Amino acid sequence: MSPFPYGLIATDLDGTLLRGDDTVSQRTRDALAAATAAGAAHIVVTGRSVPWTRHILSDLGYRGLAVCGQGAQLYHAGENRLLTSLTLDRQLAGLALAKLESEVGPLALAASRDGLTGEVLVTPDFLVHDGPLPVVPLADPADLWTAPLNKIYIQHPTLGDDELTAVARRTVGGLVDVVMAGPRVVEILPLGLNKATGLSLAARRLGLRAADTIAFGDMPNDIPMFGWAAHGVAMANAHTELKAVATEITASNDDDGIAVTLEALLAA
Repeated sequence: MSPFPYGLIATDLDGTLLRGDDTVSQRTRDALAAATAAGAAHIVVTGRSVPWTRHILSDLGYRGLAVCGQGAQLYHAGENRLLTSLTLDRQLAGLALAKLESEVGPLALAASRDGLTGEVLVTPDFLVHDGPLPVVPLADPADLWTAPLNKIYIQHPTLGDDELTAVARRTVGGLVDVVMAGPRVVEILPLGLNKATGLSLAARRLGLRAADTIAFGDMPNDIPMFGWAAHGVAMANAHTELKAVATEITASNDDDGIAVTLEALLAA
């Protein structure tokens, strides 16, 4: 087998590595195994916090580093240990939410608490996606602020995801970062935090660089990661903003797009 042309493969989870049913196909598993056998390291880079990621990594038999929480958390799966974790300034986040709500009206909120077992708290009006990911109902929004947080999720009753993201960036972009990570998933993060910051930290621990990296993603929150990596591959199902900055576009997550690209590189 020829050496793989990249030393690092960075893959987003939802809409990218995971199919629509939250599983990873055998074809994709085999392609990743072949690439790692040919010398590449694989790092999961996800917006999900560690508690929402660990069960997927376990199913994959994944023992390496994972970048979670949009870059806030660097997690060692083999050791079940947080290596680094960045939290949101709660006073600053509260100010940002107050400014944003004065502009657009009341928001539905959720918040991801820090740590290996950090809960995701949701207010009654927050629309939770169907699936196995656990959440804790929250009757009093003031309780959001009682423990360290990695990020806050916001939803609006009438504004779409792109529109809410745009108005939030315009209104509070100097206080916090705002990203759109998926359908009904607009997030408030510490200023300057993104997937690229977390991925670069993980890469340095492995002795690898941006020039060694191929990255796969599907949403605007993957744009910084594509900007950092040497080669950015957008899924066919990706958001138009990500496709616009991608080096190439592969098949969809449900059509094994990661495997399609890796197999071609392995055969080159």
